This record gives sequence, structure tokens and C-alpha cells, in this order.
Amino acid sequence: MRWVLALIALLTLAGEAAAQAKGKGIRLWNLTSETISGFQLAPSGKTDWGPNQCLNDKDKEVDHDERLRITGVEPGRYDAKVSYPNSRQCVVRDIEIRADAVFSIADKDLKDCTK
Repeated sequence: MRWVLALIALLTLAGEAAAQAKGKGIRLWNLTSETISGFQLAPSGKTDWGPNQCLNDKDKEVDHDERLRITGVEPGRYDAKVSYPNSRQCVVRDIEIRADAVFSIADKDLKDCTK
């Protein structure tokens, strides 16, 4: 019986270590004053926008002060197209994205807004 408990403890510790080694991934922290309904990335200086990352969120929107997991993106420099429920769109230029790190956008970062 003791060896079963020891094995369970060992497997639990191994699982926790693997989860810590994997990291939390890349995350966006919305510090704008509004809820975001669209967030797409493209390599800096390009306009070939990737998928809407807001679809990764359970309610498909990112509220002020909420974090969003970003998927399918490698570390590097990107431009972002930010969309709002009221159809307003803005661009944030030259965001540095690092592995397993949080990056933020704020109202002061928004450029070339429409509507």
C-alpha cells in the first residue's frame, strides 16, 4: 500500500514539474479602456493578419484588465489589429512578443483608428 501512495505522490510531482516547465504561454493584457472583440497579429510592417485571437476566450471578448492566451504565434515583433464591438478598429505597431510572457496594449498604443 505504501508503494502505491509513493507512486501517486511521485506522479503528481512529475505532472506539476512538467506543467511548470511548459510555462503559461504568451498572453495579452488588455489595458485599453474598452472591451476588445478582435485581436489579430501580423509580422511588423505587414498586413497579412492572422486569426482572431479573441476566439480563444470563453466569451470571445477581452474585457479591460483581462488577459488572453495567444496561440499559434512565435516570439518576435508584430503589429496588431484591435477591433471593438462598436466596429471601431485600431492598429498597434511593433509589439515585442516573448515566449511565456505577458504583453499589454493600452489606449496610448492605439494608432490609425477608424470610426
